[in-house]
Amino acid sequence: MNFAIGLVVALGCMLGGYAALGGHLDVLVQPFEFVIICGASLGTFIVANPLSTIKDCGKAIGEAVLDRSPAPRDFLDVLSVLHALLRELRGKSRNEVEGHFDNPQESPIFNAFPNLMKNKDLVTFICDYCRLIIIGNAKTHEIEALLDEEIQTLSYDRFKPVHALNAVGDGLPALGIVAAVLGIIHAMGALDQSPQLLGGLIGAALVGTFAGIFLSYGVVSPIAQKIKVIRQKQLRLFTLVKQTLLAFMNGAMPQVAVEFGRKTIPSKERPTIDAVENETIAGSTGGEPAKAAA
Repeated sequence: MNFAIGLVVALGCMLGGYAALGGHLDVLVQPFEFVIICGASLGTFIVANPLSTIKDCGKAIGEAVLDRSPAPRDFLDVLSVLHALLRELRGKSRNEVEGHFDNPQESPIFNAFPNLMKNKDLVTFICDYCRLIIIGNAKTHEIEALLDEEIQTLSYDRFKPVHALNAVGDGLPALGIVAAVLGIIHAMGALDQSPQLLGGLIGAALVGTFAGIFLSYGVVSPIAQKIKVIRQKQLRLFTLVKQTLLAFMNGAMPQVAVEFGRKTIPSKERPTIDAVENETIAGSTGGEPAKAAA
């Protein structure tokens, strides 16, 4: 919603101001200038990025437009799953709990939270480190170093679309100049025509410069920034898991370890300690998870 509102405001003020100054909006309708700019941008984008990054860019743009950042409910789900798993780790033998991590699709704990199960990377992250905990040989500082390294690797992969789109945004003004130069070349071939026709050709050429700059600073760069913000919030789920598991390995009770994780959640999305306690108690007693997050 914010994306649509912002784009409407930007276009409305820009075109409205231009029209108020006496400009003719039909002059800006130069489809071939946009074909040159957008086609060249798309081509260089494909050249510069592997197929996996190109696909992830499409996914990331969808997340940005639809504002797919984690909600308080998502954080509560992760905290509830971690609390239930830590209770199992604390009270049962290795053989009794390892089924949750070997096959989370059949685990009653994971299946109680279908939205979490959609985040396959996060589920795998939880299962991998819980396996290391039940093995019992790894030291806490070694696990912490490994967690930091994996989160850094995840950050690198998640921010590839940001870097790719920023590169496109940086190149768009130059490609706008390319489109303008091609338009001027076309205009120079019509010097023997009337001044009215020549002026129209030059105006059409300059639309290329305008389009390149606007698409760069008004569309592509803001989308890249929005993707960065959303994916930073998504990575908070992994940091939450990290802090919870480390607290548990250092001897904290499951409820206390979950509180360590809760403190890593940004303040605007952070559920209250009472909401987390009610959620985890409901899960541990077999009741329905609370659906309201504070």
